[in-house]
Amino acid sequence: MMQDVVFSTQIAQSLSQAVAQCGHDRLYVLTDTVTLQACWPLVADLPCMRGAQMITIGATDEHKTIESLMQVWTALQQQGATRHSLMVNLGGGMVTDLGGFAASTFKRGISYINIPTTLLSMVDASVGGKTGINYGGLKNEIGVFNCASTVILDMEFLRTLDQENMCSGYAEMLKHSLLSGMEEWSRHINFDLVRPDYPLLGKMVAQSVAIKQRIVGEDPTEKGIRKALNLGHTVGHAFESLALAENRTVLHGYAVAWGLVCELYLSACKLGFPTSVLQQTLHFVRDNYGWFSIECKEYDRLYAYMTHDKKNEAGIINFTLLAAPGDIRINQQATKEEIFEMLDFFRENG
Repeated sequence: MMQDVVFSTQIAQSLSQAVAQCGHDRLYVLTDTVTLQACWPLVADLPCMRGAQMITIGATDEHKTIESLMQVWTALQQQGATRHSLMVNLGGGMVTDLGGFAASTFKRGISYINIPTTLLSMVDASVGGKTGINYGGLKNEIGVFNCASTVILDMEFLRTLDQENMCSGYAEMLKHSLLSGMEEWSRHINFDLVRPDYPLLGKMVAQSVAIKQRIVGEDPTEKGIRKALNLGHTVGHAFESLALAENRTVLHGYAVAWGLVCELYLSACKLGFPTSVLQQTLHFVRDNYGWFSIECKEYDRLYAYMTHDKKNEAGIINFTLLAAPGDIRINQQATKEEIFEMLDFFRENG
C-alpha cells in the first residue's frame, strides 16, 4: 500500500522519472478548470508530457460526483485508453481523490501519479491511497484504497494558492500536530497563516506528511490506528454535508478546523484533554477560519449525518479523541445528549 512520495524542487526531473517508471502506451492528464489555468502551464512544455491527452472536470467539491467520474471514464474510453495507460492527476484533493478512483476502476485499474497543487492535497488527499467521490449527499461515500505509483510534492504550487485554500490545507496539518504531541502543536498554533514563511512551511509539510505516512504504514486499510487521522472529521464531515445540502458549500479544511474544536471539547469532557490547549486551538481557528453558523433545530440533522460516518459500527458513532496532544484514543463513543452539548459549545463560541 505504500507509495513513493517525492519532495521536489525540480518538477521537470521528478515528473520525468515518475512517468518513466510507469511503462505506458498512452498518457492522460486530469485537471479541473482552475488547475488547467493555474498549474498545467508549469508542466505543459516538459518533454515527458509530450502527447498527453487532457481531461478537465469542474472545480470545487460540488463536482466530486459520479457525473464527473463518468465524464473521466468516458474520456478515457473514447480516447483509446487501455489497462496499460497512465493518468497524471494535477490538482487539489478533489482531483486526486476522483482521479485516483477513476484510474483504480477503469479496466480494473490503470497506473496513476498524483501531483497535488494545494496544501490540503499535499498533506492529506494524496498520501495514503484513499480515493473516491461524494454520493447521496455524503462525503467520500464511494471509493477504494489504491495508492498512486508516485506522489510529487512541489512547494512552488503553494504560491498559486489564495488565502482560503492555504487555510484549508493547514487545518489538516494542525490535526497532524495534535496527533503528534505538544511540541508539534505549539509550532503549528504559532504559525502566521496571513504572512506565511514558505521555506518554514515546506519543512512543516514534510513533517506533517511523515506523521501521516507513519500512521498509514501501520494500518493501511483503517482497521485500527489509521482512524486517528479522522480526528475532527466525524463532526467536520457532518458540517460539510449540511453546508452542501443548504447550498453554502465550505472548504474541507474549514469544516475540519471547526470539527477539531468540537471533538477537542468532547475530549476535554470525556478524557480530560487540557482546556488550555482547547481554548488556544479554538481562538486560532476562530481567528483564521471564522465560524460555521448552526442553529439548535439543525442538531438532529447533524447527528444523522454523523451516523453515516464510515468509522461507525452497528450504527454507533465512533469518534477519534485525545486525552492530550499525542495521546490518541480511537473508537470513542458519545451519547446523543453529549453530542448536542458539544454542538451547544460550538454554537455559543461563534
